[in-house]
Amino acid sequence: MTGTTAVDVPSGAPARVPTPAPGDPRLARLSLNQRTTARWSLREAIDGAVAAGLPAIGVWREPLAEAGVDTARRWLAEAGLRVSSLCRGGFFTARDPAGRAAASVANRAAVDEAAALAAATLVLVPGGLPPGDRDLTGARSRVVDAVAALVPYARDRGVRLGIEPMHPIYATDRGVVSTLAQALDIAEQFSAETVGVVVDTFHLWWEPGLPGQLARAGDRITGFQVADWVTPLPPDPLLARGMPGDGHIDFPGFTAAVAAAGYRGDVEVEIFHAGVWAAPPEQVVATLARRHVELVAPHLPPPPSPI
Repeated sequence: MTGTTAVDVPSGAPARVPTPAPGDPRLARLSLNQRTTARWSLREAIDGAVAAGLPAIGVWREPLAEAGVDTARRWLAEAGLRVSSLCRGGFFTARDPAGRAAASVANRAAVDEAAALAAATLVLVPGGLPPGDRDLTGARSRVVDAVAALVPYARDRGVRLGIEPMHPIYATDRGVVSTLAQALDIAEQFSAETVGVVVDTFHLWWEPGLPGQLARAGDRITGFQVADWVTPLPPDPLLARGMPGDGHIDFPGFTAAVAAAGYRGDVEVEIFHAGVWAAPPEQVVATLARRHVELVAPHLPPPPSPI
């Protein structure tokens, strides 16, 4: 699907720029998060990324379990793909000892999987308020305690943890850590080599003082995820992430600030959207590649020159 006659999804509008071909240097840091093409298995997502010329993929634990870690590791090595992230660990906010113990076991397993795949970061979704709980301060405190307990295990296995702050609309069910400032307050209690933050445009574009917080984050940025904020929001706010360029976020400005902070890793497109999931995955990948070269890649520093 090349040329400006291509059609973007889910909008159905004519593409604004040609589809970059495999080998285009502007794709050198683009990663496909598996949830963006939710209809694809891990095997299909790997093949789709390779066909489009993408060098990296963000892996989710559920399809990883279906394939098996050893098989997935072999597939990724044969494809030559980097793993920009493994999603997800976290959900640290249970109050009862049994819930906390179960979360600890699950997070150690996630660390092991991230180590096996040489993932750049293990994304930690903090978790929301337990049923019937209204103690937001207490829930946030439990996140700090759980991260502290996980750090030695991750450090020993060479895994970098990335705390993902989430938009406040998700504080009840997914993420009691709502701002980059809050995430950094937690991460800075530990070494930057082991604990950092995942910067997601969808979750953070609204945050007051964001440029200063990105500068503060510096080398603690373990991942950069992009999706747009599109209104009106759907009935299920989990499916509110739009294709970059379809909503309200200033991707050139946001990307420039992340680059200025020193981030040199992959840019991962992570979209939860019913229309995107319903579209043919190949068209989804072509659309996100076009939006990347239009809105994001021009604001990334060039790769280092070969020696």
